[in-house]
Amino acid sequence: MALFPFNRSAKALLWAGLLLLPGLASAAPQQLDRIVAIVNDDVITATELVSRMRFVERQLESSGMAAPPRDVIINQVMERLVLDSLQMQMGRRAGVRISEEEVTRAIEAIAGQNGLDIEGFQALLARDGMTYREFREQIRQEMIIARVQQNRVNDRIYISPQELENFLASPVGRAATEDEFRVGHILLAVASDATAEAMAEAEARAQALVASLRDGEDFAQAAVANSAGQRALEGGDLGWRKPGQLPSLFAEDVLKADLGEVLDPIRSASGFHIVKILDKRGASQQRVQQTQARHILIRPTEIRSDDEAEMIIRDLHQRLLAGEDFAQVARDFSDDPGSALSGGDLGWSMPGQMVPAFEAVMDASEIGALSEPFRSQFGWHILEVLDRREQDMSEEVKRRQAMRILRDRRFDEELEAWLTEIREEAYVELKI
Repeated sequence: MALFPFNRSAKALLWAGLLLLPGLASAAPQQLDRIVAIVNDDVITATELVSRMRFVERQLESSGMAAPPRDVIINQVMERLVLDSLQMQMGRRAGVRISEEEVTRAIEAIAGQNGLDIEGFQALLARDGMTYREFREQIRQEMIIARVQQNRVNDRIYISPQELENFLASPVGRAATEDEFRVGHILLAVASDATAEAMAEAEARAQALVASLRDGEDFAQAAVANSAGQRALEGGDLGWRKPGQLPSLFAEDVLKADLGEVLDPIRSASGFHIVKILDKRGASQQRVQQTQARHILIRPTEIRSDDEAEMIIRDLHQRLLAGEDFAQVARDFSDDPGSALSGGDLGWSMPGQMVPAFEAVMDASEIGALSEPFRSQFGWHILEVLDRREQDMSEEVKRRQAMRILRDRRFDEELEAWLTEIREEAYVELKI
């Protein structure tokens, strides 16, 4: 985050005032309670300023960076406190809350990244002069500010359809949304001066090994036993690679191959190469099971109890079992206005799209079978699964990936502009 410098007179006033606090870190407690700035409806105290100064100086020291002049640090820290105050005020007005559990999970993740448990991390904080309570509040504030930024800045970002298409068609866009391949490789080496007979023997050996692998022989064991490649002891696993990172000798063949396929032997100057597609990941692998279902919903209301809603749905269930038309019953009785007019048809849904109670019954139902009445958070349902299909979602996933990349790129730019705006519109009065 870029910081916005004070004007020269404000900076001089701030620096002169802080000089009255002897040495900053050694100031007396009663002096640390002084207000050093008013920011709209909030205040910044000398305690906050000194605490943040200490934190920044410890960071600079631990990173081995040369500290800039003290007045530069004060200027930067004061401006960061002003911006934090403005965003925290927005968070309070918007009702943003971070639970204790969320803070704890965030701290556990930070501790884990440092190879520590919570107790070890607390000891590390103590050595740096910070209490665990102070750190928790700092993390909570950072999480609130991050949530405010996401809410406010995301609303400013618009990616046009043409911009999305241009990105997908660009070399950067294609590379960013390409699949990745995990490839197994075995090299049966042949001497550069090998005779035609020796070359034929090596080719026959390669063909036999391919046949054995296709019959189920373990590729990793075969690589350890036979390969002269550099990754032989790793079972021939070349790891995850984008198409552009694959050896050009077999890159095109890999792109055309199916998952688990063992390619025909490929000859090069160094011998015969045997390649297996161990795994794939990316947009093209996104095939999902979709379900088309219809339902009837009876909601409890202020004048209809839950028991009465259940009685109604069970009566409708009996009428459907007796042969009444599902679509007509849905149009006449369902309390779901979104689907009632279409005979209860919910269209095609993907996993996770419905609430858990509804999805559990839907997944367990056979095509064409009427479910028993069941309860969800919305009320009482009867459903019927009309059809199921496996749908290729690769293009949709690829477009979502591209949209996420474009929004992430735009976010920092818009964040800077937004911070500039809220800073310019704020009332800030320095008190030292």
